[in-house]
Amino acid sequence: MGRWGHLAALVGGGAALLAGAFFIMSKQTAGPGSVVATATPVITPVSFTDLTGWEDDAPMAALPPLALSCERLVQRADNQPVNARETLDIGDGPVQLAGVIADWRPFCEAVLQMAELPGTDNDTVRTLFEDMTVPVRISMTGTLQAPLITGYFEPIYPAARVPTDGMVPVLTQPDDIITADLGAFSDELAGRQVLGRVIGNSFVPYADQEEIITTPPRSSQPLGYLDPNDLLFMQIQGSGRLRYADGTEERVGYAGKNGRAYVAIGRSLVREGHLALEDVTMQSIEEWLINAAPEDAARIRYSNPSYVFFRPLDNLPDPALGPIGAQGLQLTPGRSIAIDPRYYPYGAPVFLELPEDSAAPFEHRLMVAQDTGGAIRGTQRADIFFGPGDDAAALAGRMNAPGTLTLLLPRPAFDRYQNAPTTEE
Repeated sequence: MGRWGHLAALVGGGAALLAGAFFIMSKQTAGPGSVVATATPVITPVSFTDLTGWEDDAPMAALPPLALSCERLVQRADNQPVNARETLDIGDGPVQLAGVIADWRPFCEAVLQMAELPGTDNDTVRTLFEDMTVPVRISMTGTLQAPLITGYFEPIYPAARVPTDGMVPVLTQPDDIITADLGAFSDELAGRQVLGRVIGNSFVPYADQEEIITTPPRSSQPLGYLDPNDLLFMQIQGSGRLRYADGTEERVGYAGKNGRAYVAIGRSLVREGHLALEDVTMQSIEEWLINAAPEDAARIRYSNPSYVFFRPLDNLPDPALGPIGAQGLQLTPGRSIAIDPRYYPYGAPVFLELPEDSAAPFEHRLMVAQDTGGAIRGTQRADIFFGPGDDAAALAGRMNAPGTLTLLLPRPAFDRYQNAPTTEE
């Protein structure tokens, strides 16, 4: 089927892990890749000469997606924080590394102008960055997390328009899911949310995957019908294309989730003795699900209570681009990445360095942070969007390597950070 080995994040895109690692580790609980409670941010400005391959990349290819992001950013008010989700806790007060929109406006306006200029070349784009941004590396002390760069893609699955034996519905988000902001109850819980529903006078967890599939919420609508294994993998990717028997396709994207913690089905297969830990890959999981008795395959799928709802992606501005990412913009194959928005703002240019032996068709490239995912956690964690179809799936499946992320921060934002008072002063 051409898509084994891949993995992408449960939320709005990202996070492929080689050898099914994501299917072994729950991404909702602390583990070997988690940031521990004592972790503190380390912000290190570097020089462009420190970026391996900076002179060799073709940054013009990153200009269109960056212009899309900048167009979105400049529509906001000057005093708005660029990244309201940032949790770096820098300085004493409201100062954030990403700064405010006013700090980004000159850079973004220059990007938008350059994107429209005929005859723009790679050297001109490089000069723009060297003049208007500061390379910054973000790391964490007290962390057990190693750098990890993975990949994801947009799957294409055979689908039916009407209920069909052996297929399950691709559902829209129901209207009875409630998001509770825990920060409203305690400052210590700021930034944390839980999803659920009200039954009687109680706020309770929402239905799990098994209940949603077997008894769909009344307010959910089916967008199409898929093989249940395909639905599982599409939920992991967060988007996909439904290909019908007449050859037409409909694109769907992430709309929301039921709020249940993700449970890795690879762990379930290992626990029940169906696969050895060292044999767990996306391919082995898919093959087991296909060959198992339907009730056994369903039991394994339902061992993960998390469920992703979808929405139609009709009339996308550019059919050649990918699905909508977390920034609300279409993703660009090979240039869009999913990042952890606690550390990197959506729309930010990020220079990515990879080892020679990675599966990516490049070793260094200017990327744009336009997506995130449930498994994208950490300052040196990213997921490359490779595009649609089997070739992209093959790349995503093999992509698992250490790497270095460098944020190219507009100078006014860097100056604001550098001049911020600290708690020691």
